[in-house]
Amino acid sequence: MSFDPAILARVQFAFTVSFHIIFPTISIGLAMFLAIVEGLWLKTRDPLYFQIYRFWLGIFAMAFGVGVVTGIVLSFEFGLGFAKFGQMAGPAIGPMIALEVLTSFFLEAGFLGIMLFGLNRVGPRLHFFATCMVALGTLFSASWILSANSWMQTPDGVAVQNGHLVVTDWLKVIVNPSWLYRLPHMLAAAYITGSFLVSGVGAWYLLRGEHIEFGKRTVSMGMGFATVLIALQVFLGDILYGTMLKYQPAKMQAAEGFWDKQSESPAPYYWIIVPDQKSQRNRFALGTPYLGSIWLTHSLHGRVEGLGNTPPDLQPQMGIVFYGFRIMYGIAILMFSLAVASLWLRWRGRLFSTRWFLRILVVMTPSGVLATLGGWYVAETGRQPWVIYNILRTADAVSPVPAGVLLSTLIAFVCVYALFMAAFLIFAGRMIKRGPKDAPAYAEASGSLKPALKPGMANGATRNAAVTE
Repeated sequence: MSFDPAILARVQFAFTVSFHIIFPTISIGLAMFLAIVEGLWLKTRDPLYFQIYRFWLGIFAMAFGVGVVTGIVLSFEFGLGFAKFGQMAGPAIGPMIALEVLTSFFLEAGFLGIMLFGLNRVGPRLHFFATCMVALGTLFSASWILSANSWMQTPDGVAVQNGHLVVTDWLKVIVNPSWLYRLPHMLAAAYITGSFLVSGVGAWYLLRGEHIEFGKRTVSMGMGFATVLIALQVFLGDILYGTMLKYQPAKMQAAEGFWDKQSESPAPYYWIIVPDQKSQRNRFALGTPYLGSIWLTHSLHGRVEGLGNTPPDLQPQMGIVFYGFRIMYGIAILMFSLAVASLWLRWRGRLFSTRWFLRILVVMTPSGVLATLGGWYVAETGRQPWVIYNILRTADAVSPVPAGVLLSTLIAFVCVYALFMAAFLIFAGRMIKRGPKDAPAYAEASGSLKPALKPGMANGATRNAAVTE
């Protein structure tokens, strides 16, 4: 059996970047949440805020660590799996990645030690400053990475000379046409992810009748943040949709599931399709009449442009883009519905006692991560067959590496990353089961992984947990 090296290289990178993006999304959301909670503790001296901070600090530290380790791999994959991309795009991408390290990673690394281990060693105001700097570092990191990725989506400020890109305007490279719209959309997604993660764990405690005050405060704060953020995300997403429809029409046409150059009028909104890329049609389609015209054209009888407007050799695979968008959009609808329900229940004084609502919150704990992955797949697969849109095809960017090497490294990545995920879920699960009252006052260091994996270390008594309140 023979494998296409180009497909294996793409699958390998897709797997590693999909795994990686989970943890920066969580850490960006939790970093901002921790900064807000510690600020509230300093202002009110309410010990409950400090308890919330201690509890979520440990989970943030694990997500941050896994995100750093898995992110390093991606830089090597640019050179090993897509050497021609690195050779051509290096003058534009390289400095942005370097600036991400200099401005954000160094900032995070410089203050992360104080944040994790300094609760009993520095003053509360200096510790709060360190927490804010780490949160700011995550924001800078997201900004540079989104700038580099957005430049690949909507390249600007460069010229092609002798097969290489030459930067003609650095400002246009960094502030490219889609960056200002994609960055706030991604940041809002990360903050929503953190909000539902916090709310889901708090709801779990309330359902179990444990840590009641902790559960009430985290559900209240998490859903409060989520309500504001999801309402904002509706507008940010609509603006981004219009922007990408302008610069990458094929991506958004694939996301809606239409093939004809102009849809019927009125246009339905498809929820399920069975696309046939070869025949340029849908074998099956299930949708809501009129909704496509209303939602996509803001009129009752508007027509929607289809993927037939793009030559077949330049089309993305409709199935992946369509269902990636539906995952993101469907979860967003559920989030919005829960936010509305939370407002009504809060007004009625039943936010913490309505069990059906709390059960749904528990189920929705990882929803932000799933929605982010769906949106990321829309962004990346919808750009195909280009790695740099309208400049460099993905097939032309792949390194001349044997298929066997790519397959073996892919299998190794799957095994190692499965271990990472299992360790993260086990440790996070133990911390949640242990509860906030037994959370350590600072991250506990260990010289060996073996004792750290023992249940007694994760569930044992807290050492040095006394902090001045």
